[in-house]
Amino acid sequence: MNRLLPVNCIEDILPEYRHTPIGLLLEFHNLKRPFATYTEAQLLVGMCMDNRKHLHIPENFSYIIRSGGANLRYSEFKVSYAISVGGIKHIALIGHNNCGMVNLHSRKDEFISGLVGTAGWTPERAEEHFTNFAPMFEIGNEIEFVVTEAKRLRVKYPKITVAPLFYHVETNRLSIVEE
Repeated sequence: MNRLLPVNCIEDILPEYRHTPIGLLLEFHNLKRPFATYTEAQLLVGMCMDNRKHLHIPENFSYIIRSGGANLRYSEFKVSYAISVGGIKHIALIGHNNCGMVNLHSRKDEFISGLVGTAGWTPERAEEHFTNFAPMFEIGNEIEFVVTEAKRLRVKYPKITVAPLFYHVETNRLSIVEE
């Protein structure tokens, strides 16, 4: 995890993110910067759907798209909407440790039995569902994925600043991922 740059003071924020909505996100969340009042979103946050994560940010500060592993591949229309209609010029892509989308195959039996027991699916239907969709949502390594996804989004939206960040579940702190 030596690619993770902790943010404990304003000087820890990389110069390309200082004085931007990404820098403000880091200041609000990690440094407890007093909240300002916002009437329009300043950035788009793409983050995992994991319930253990909660950002400390002001109301109306950000659009937030939550998806497994912070994978925005299947949310691109929403990203485009935030940029085109919402005027967003900055995206914070936040991965986190202990993500359930890593090594999905190891959870196959749990996934199938959960759909059978909780949702009333047949084992065959649940297994087919897992087999069809797990490869689309497997992210491999959390840090590598957030960097790769940030690069992919930069190619798709070349005028948008995309920052790969990392959320530490145990400490509720954000770090910058060094690329």
